[in-house]
Amino acid sequence: MGINNLFGGGKSSGSVDAAKGGDPDFADFSQDAARAAVPVADSAAANAPGVAPTLRPYTKWYRIHERHSLSEFKSEGVILSMLVVVLLLHLFGARLNRNKAKRWIRAHSSALNAEFASVGFSGVPAIVADKKGDELLQALTDVNAQLGDDALKEKSLFEFATYATGRANVAFLDVKLTLVKRFNPLVVLIEFVFGFFLDVSAQTQDVAEATLYPFDGKEALLVPGLPGAAELRHKDSKSGFDNFVWAIVHKERMKTVREDRYDVSLTATKDNAKLPNWLTVMTESAEITDALLTPELAEAAEKAGDLLEYLIISDQPIEKPKTLNETTPRKRVFLKYRLPANDDYTNLLPLFRYFLRITDKLVQVAHFRPEVLRKVKAPRDATVRQIQKADEESKAEERAAERERLKKAKRDQELKALDAKAQKKYLEREREKELKKSMKKQTMRA
Repeated sequence: MGINNLFGGGKSSGSVDAAKGGDPDFADFSQDAARAAVPVADSAAANAPGVAPTLRPYTKWYRIHERHSLSEFKSEGVILSMLVVVLLLHLFGARLNRNKAKRWIRAHSSALNAEFASVGFSGVPAIVADKKGDELLQALTDVNAQLGDDALKEKSLFEFATYATGRANVAFLDVKLTLVKRFNPLVVLIEFVFGFFLDVSAQTQDVAEATLYPFDGKEALLVPGLPGAAELRHKDSKSGFDNFVWAIVHKERMKTVREDRYDVSLTATKDNAKLPNWLTVMTESAEITDALLTPELAEAAEKAGDLLEYLIISDQPIEKPKTLNETTPRKRVFLKYRLPANDDYTNLLPLFRYFLRITDKLVQVAHFRPEVLRKVKAPRDATVRQIQKADEESKAEERAAERERLKKAKRDQELKALDAKAQKKYLEREREKELKKSMKKQTMRA
């Protein structure tokens, strides 16, 4: 019996208890397993006459649909449904943004192609490298027309950009479209709530920002060495104009623009009868406004309506300069407007075309009397003096710190050369000197 127990021949008390139903959770399974353990007759015995075949017993453990139901997977179903909804909203929102960007470039491509020799990021193709003069310009126009929607580059699902160059008085043009994050409704909701309470509504709107960089007399430094580049401008052209800051700004955006931009903070706000009541002029001199606010510009701005946020001509940086190098004038022209919900740009295109040609007007009329230029130059000189003063104070602090460091090093060296008794006397003399200085300061204050 001991041998049988050793090799599993006998039944242990544990197995007997289990067979008697020691674990009720497996009672049904044990009975089903016992029935299933009955051997099935082989094919020869099963076919013998008078012998009934033994079939596999029915049990629910082999039929998962009887042990489980769909009601047990409610949470999984909810999660999967939410993932599907999020995915569909993402794809649908991304498609909406792409379609809106494409409608913008389709509406503005004719104006860009008419003013610039090269539009988009593809550059000048090699097939036009051997052409010159009018033939080159016509070839570039044909290439731009063939680009179509490819003239616009997708930087992200809510940012699109295009580029243009090859025009008299203009080095290049950058355009950026910033669209609502329609592919992420949760982010849109959060931005809307923040915009409602913090007055930053521009975050939840589709906007176009165009920045035009004039040559300002630096053609020789800025024109790239492209085939036929010398043909794109007149050799005797003078593209320079005076330094100033001037802007047309929507009154609802006036405070934000003044706070966010250093250059506009140099101007004074003046209402003008030529403009509609929702727009105002921010200028450094009335003479500048008289020269730049033409009837054509006023009409285009009025036609753009409430969508126009600002048109800014500036020679100063957007951020307040902290070094003398940052105070160097760098002329740019900025245009920002909101995209219409119906993608109808009929009323915005006149202003956009005027913006593309504004450097021609600046080269012609933006040359002012010395009195005006002195007034414009005064705040710039004040900023330069502030930076110089801050630099001098910083250098003085550095020199004082260096003197203090050398003085301390000399003192430590002198102390090391003395014995303990001499060091004690040295430190006592230092304390006496400090005490006399403090008493002298108190006497002077009294």
